[in-house]
Amino acid sequence: MKFKEAFAVYFSPTGNSRKCAVETASTIGRSVREVDMTKASAEFENMEFGINDFVVFSAPVYGGRLYKGFAERLGGLKGNLAKCAVIVTYGNRAYDDALLEFKNILIERGFIPLGFAAIVGRHTYGQIQVDRPDTDDLKMCWEFGKCILEKIDGGFFNVPDVPGNFPYKDGGNGGSFFPSTSDKCRKCGLCARDCPQEAISGDNYDIVDTTKCISCFRCIRGCPFGARVMDTDEYRAFAEMFTKKLSRRCENEIFL
Repeated sequence: MKFKEAFAVYFSPTGNSRKCAVETASTIGRSVREVDMTKASAEFENMEFGINDFVVFSAPVYGGRLYKGFAERLGGLKGNLAKCAVIVTYGNRAYDDALLEFKNILIERGFIPLGFAAIVGRHTYGQIQVDRPDTDDLKMCWEFGKCILEKIDGGFFNVPDVPGNFPYKDGGNGGSFFPSTSDKCRKCGLCARDCPQEAISGDNYDIVDTTKCISCFRCIRGCPFGARVMDTDEYRAFAEMFTKKLSRRCENEIFL
């Protein structure tokens, strides 16, 4: 039986993790309440859930880990024995320790994870699985939610094991390629407003604070004029190499 409402809580710079969270939550709840934890300035501090709530968490993998800023933001949540499902999206390489890290953080915060999924999405760099998550991937998210409900209806509340190692590998730091602004810029300011880390100057959109930028490419994907670019010889060479290296299609994984 569906919950009256399910929460979709996500860190999703380019939308992949949001799609997976909302699709899964729509299976579990008759309505979905979204909690967007993408921007550092978003208001979600000290958010509490309860024993009758269900939460779908979703976030991308950064170098085999959760992005450190998102992991810190999760520290402000209180589960109070709320049940949850956990999704990581990854760019067709590997998710390494990210699911295990997610699991351990949520248990520490008082949540009960009943299922985990690793879903492939477009990689930030290069031309890697550019259409994913596709219709079949999102269908798997829907089926994942259905399996969670069946598990609850059957009275099974075990927390599944997931792959990963502890101590975790080094990761979660973001990338090292920093977008710039081309002469197509119309000064709309969308890139600065939407930057998860507020790394783009609101006065000069070509100025990027590289100590804040996590190379998520949200500004590139979201610019309506194609004015945000990653156009250096170093990046082009890396992207070409990485695209070839990750050409083999990875499949999604679910743990119940």
